[in-house]
Amino acid sequence: MTHRWLHLRLAAPLVAFGGVAIDHVGPTRDFPSASALTGIFANALGWRREDRAAHQALQDRMVFGTLNPRPGRVLTDNQNARLEARDRGWTTWGRPEGRAGATYDSPHRRRRDYLADHDCRVVLRLVSGDGPTLDALAEALERPARPLFIGRKSCLPSGPLFAGWVEAPSVHAALLALGLSGPALWPENGAAGSGTGIDPADLRNWHSGLHAGQRRVVAGRIA
Repeated sequence: MTHRWLHLRLAAPLVAFGGVAIDHVGPTRDFPSASALTGIFANALGWRREDRAAHQALQDRMVFGTLNPRPGRVLTDNQNARLEARDRGWTTWGRPEGRAGATYDSPHRRRRDYLADHDCRVVLRLVSGDGPTLDALAEALERPARPLFIGRKSCLPSGPLFAGWVEAPSVHAALLALGLSGPALWPENGAAGSGTGIDPADLRNWHSGLHAGQRRVVAGRIA
């Protein structure tokens, strides 16, 4: 059976796919997680964080594979900031947002990793269920409700995220149909292709707001 797959291009001078954070260190993955893709679509659709059921339903319906035809290099940003009680910051809603906390006596320090000059492709379809259609997701990417970014607000895409459609019977076949080569991930039940089985912890429980759960995927190479 042939499926229609939405082709995403996640390319930017800097991207951040978010890994498991410990203390002040925020690493990045090489590939986007299921929760990250859910967040990108939700932002394009104009959903709010409070729309937990909609986020969860969308994440549960996604079947996707990823390919890096041009892997980026890791760039580490060491951030130091002294936060004042009355500091305000820019938001994607077009209005400043304030803080409820007190003034910090010492600088707030954290480390954030990015992928510089990274190009990642995603092929994605949705299983049946409640929520937006694949066409609605494509339309939202072309006319997003809010500015789109890839991981963090500073990671603005270098071009449109929606890159067209692919017809293929499986995730692996859809990745091959892109005509590109590079390291890739696809679901273990995504038919052909040799590689190593891994369990990335990339699922989010949108009701609790915590990351919990793993998918079984294959790490291999599309040639």
